Amino acid sequence: MKRKGLLTLLGSICLILVLAALPFITACAPEQPQKVYRIGECMIIEHPDLFADQEGFHKAMAEAGFVEGVNVEYTFLNAEGDMSLAKAIADRFVAEKMDLIHAITTPNAQACVAATEGSDIPVVFSTCTAPAVAEIVSTWDAPRTDNVTGVSDLADMKAQMKMIKEICPDMKVLGTIYNAGEVNSVVQMDQLKEIMADVGITKLVEASCETTAAVATAANSLIGRCDAIYIPTDNTAVSGLESIIAVAEENKIPFFGSTGDMVDRGCIAAQGADYGWIGEEAGRYAARILKGEFAGDIPVVACSAEACKLVVNPGAAQRMGITIPQAVIDKASRVVE
Repeated sequence: MKRKGLLTLLGSICLILVLAALPFITACAPEQPQKVYRIGECMIIEHPDLFADQEGFHKAMAEAGFVEGVNVEYTFLNAEGDMSLAKAIADRFVAEKMDLIHAITTPNAQACVAATEGSDIPVVFSTCTAPAVAEIVSTWDAPRTDNVTGVSDLADMKAQMKMIKEICPDMKVLGTIYNAGEVNSVVQMDQLKEIMADVGITKLVEASCETTAAVATAANSLIGRCDAIYIPTDNTAVSGLESIIAVAEENKIPFFGSTGDMVDRGCIAAQGADYGWIGEEAGRYAARILKGEFAGDIPVVACSAEACKLVVNPGAAQRMGITIPQAVIDKASRVVE
């Protein structure tokens, strides 16, 4: 009995010593490597608004704890305006089993959603004007079965047209340039046609451009046929913006854009989305998904009124033969000097 008691005592002492040493053993154990999330990013073509979107996305992700070079690795690819290349990029992201795809612009989002069907890879899109019409999502609402969500850059078309009329009150015939193959642009044109009579526009003259190289031809086709030119958030037209500006300045045709960057580059004015805000909102969505939420449970959001900014360029207006009223300048969020 004495021997058994001694063995029990020794066992108890050993257990106490092991428990006491456990914190030191744990502290000395090698740390488990931190998971690095692999995110595929793509856009249809490179231009400043889309880069602002991308930068906003990275900023919001970092603020949520997903930092590039620490626990996030981004693979960025540009489709260069080619839908077949956009599809190849989407297929590559799926083959490489990315943890999440950030698809910037409608064409890339369409390709990525199609490629990820049947997989568990979530897609967060941004700068997609009409995601339901483009069949990127089945509905803007949540919950949904599709593993997709994102942020639309859809802005108030009537507010944009009222701004143009305030600067050019005698404008009756409006020319527009866009790629009819971009669903986002077609949706905006449909909206414009619905409200044009309400804001005093009697006729819309449309010029389509399928490629960047065709933008100059489209712009020249509007000479003598319209009182002013407007382009929506069309990737093709925006990529050839300088061609339109050159035609507008030479022929004294007031030219209006739909984003602040277009105004920086030489349009007279725009009242549209803040693409940094769009990217940040998409980044916050992506962080929530990586933390465990299902993308289909997060509703798609449109550009808020607060995120739509009026930007004006008095110098561009002068070069195109008009003056921006002071009342409009006073309302602007930013004046390009």
